[in-house]
Amino acid sequence: MKQSLYNFLSLFHPRYPLALVYMAQQSEYKAGDFLRWFYRTTDFLRVEQRKKLVFTKKAIIFSILLVIATALLYLLAVWTALTGTLWSHYLYAVVIFGGTPFLVGYGTGALLFIWQFIEWPIRKGIVSLAKKQLLEHKGLRIGIAGSFGKTSMRETLRAVLGEGKKVAMPPGSHNTPLGLASFIRNLDGDEDVLVFELGEYYPGDVRKLCHMVRPDIGIITGVNEAHLEKFKDINRTRATIFELADGIAGGTLYVNKENEGSRTEPQLETRKKTFFYNRHGVPGVSIENAETGLTGTSFTLRVSGEAVTCHSRLLGLHHLGPIAVAVHLGLQLGMTPSEIQKGIGETKPFEHRLEPKIGGDGVITLDDSYNGNPDGVRAVIAFLSVLKGSRRWYVTPGLVEMGERTEIVHKEIGHELASAGIEKVVLVRNSVTSFIAQGLQEGGYRGDVVWFDKALDAFSALPNLTVKGDVVLLQNDWPDQYA
Repeated sequence: MKQSLYNFLSLFHPRYPLALVYMAQQSEYKAGDFLRWFYRTTDFLRVEQRKKLVFTKKAIIFSILLVIATALLYLLAVWTALTGTLWSHYLYAVVIFGGTPFLVGYGTGALLFIWQFIEWPIRKGIVSLAKKQLLEHKGLRIGIAGSFGKTSMRETLRAVLGEGKKVAMPPGSHNTPLGLASFIRNLDGDEDVLVFELGEYYPGDVRKLCHMVRPDIGIITGVNEAHLEKFKDINRTRATIFELADGIAGGTLYVNKENEGSRTEPQLETRKKTFFYNRHGVPGVSIENAETGLTGTSFTLRVSGEAVTCHSRLLGLHHLGPIAVAVHLGLQLGMTPSEIQKGIGETKPFEHRLEPKIGGDGVITLDDSYNGNPDGVRAVIAFLSVLKGSRRWYVTPGLVEMGERTEIVHKEIGHELASAGIEKVVLVRNSVTSFIAQGLQEGGYRGDVVWFDKALDAFSALPNLTVKGDVVLLQNDWPDQYA
């Protein structure tokens, strides 16, 4: 009862309009995504748990509009109560006052819908200018599409190719038309290689981005259930990602052979200039004697009949496929084996993607909080399974946007954790982790399962539960709109 009252009062808190702006910002100002989040939120004072509202120009405009709208509605309620002479006027005042948060909330959704039409010609003009500028650029353009692994592939290309070539790519995970346009606008013009992540959220997204950047080479990292809630069907996801194959016309396409969703695409049977890659290499590039651990991954690289000993600071054998692609591209660009070897040595864990952090208490934390897809989960569990001699903790709230595959995916995670023999599994109570628990039970799990009501509670408690030498994997961190 107390919590319900608290949640209700959060609707009338002075920060309520700013909470709505934050939700709009995190939803990338998409009306549908915002309204779904608004509908399932109960406590509007806790939506900013992981991030904070960034006051961009757009956010400032929305903040001013919502604050003014909220204030005017409350003033209208007060004016109605003070000037009314009939009991019905007081009823109207109560209705206006109580309904203000809902009017402002759903009104924000309507405003976002209208805003998309207002922005459309502006966005089109910005993208058109960027496209024209890019057509005049002489650099090799590489497009990366896939349900997972795009950022890892991008950063691996940056490190390896950057040893002998000038490589540029959008900062962060800017993979939308406006994000790419901003990057293109700031190019020097003398770059040798340009790398683009092509984000896919709805059918046709990759085709639009290909039309914008005109990639010469395509890399498909894989297809899985990520964003299935939006796509509804895995075949629609696959079709959208493989729009990249059409977007590069007769250009070279690299496809992840380890991923069933990508290697079984029918059009690959007849497509020329297609290279399949995996942890053992890519045609012309062989990777042998690979070993991985907390200090990185070592292996022997065979290129042009020459054996080269390499070490990457990346954790996990799943990184060898992207390294093989980078090596293959480097050779085509005229890089020497020694340059490639040095570039591989520059590869290191990416932020929040199996990133090791050693605490003062001797506990090793593997921050994998940006890994939110089934293939990534399998890869990190496989990595944990090779770490012997340490007590291993697997901390997760589960995955989001798995659609109709939610139960199956999470039960499989439980089975894999049980098979790997992870000593401690920490689960956050929500709509999906019960399926992981079921999978653990079905898999005959013999370790300990620890439950927490909130992810932040788990993070706070872990220092008191772990001891020196423990390895703690933080797998996925739900965005605020799902927490």
